[in-house]
Amino acid sequence: MIRASVVAATALLLSACATSHMLVGQPRPPIDASQVRIYHAPPPGRYEQIAVIETASGPVTYGEQNKLNAVLNNLRKEAAKLGANGVLLQGTGDGYGGTSVGVGTGVGRYGGHTYSSGGIGVSISPRTKHATGIAIHVPNPPPVSTPPAPTP
Repeated sequence: MIRASVVAATALLLSACATSHMLVGQPRPPIDASQVRIYHAPPPGRYEQIAVIETASGPVTYGEQNKLNAVLNNLRKEAAKLGANGVLLQGTGDGYGGTSVGVGTGVGRYGGHTYSSGGIGVSISPRTKHATGIAIHVPNPPPVSTPPAPTP
């Protein structure tokens, strides 16, 4: 019984942070996710669209920056599986979640005795972050600009 509960909970957690894609072009051989760049505007020159990717942060990711990092990493990983060396970010948004408190009471009578009960339930689940991007292949990606080193 406990094993079945653990398996069900694990499946729920994994499905909550699932990433999906829809092919719109020809996939390429997979590459390392560290080679995938995030573009906030179309890169200069030409590029080939491979897929539309949708993802969400995990159900236990706390902190806005952590949630944003999680969705960007998910986009990179999925794009890398498709051989894309870039993701043209389409947008991010917040999902449902939040904290709630519920209170319940009950009264009953059986066999000449009166029974009453009460309870309080608290749900703390962070809002997930969602992101959509287009997996792209850029033939000659522009070099990554690095900030100048600080002078002592």
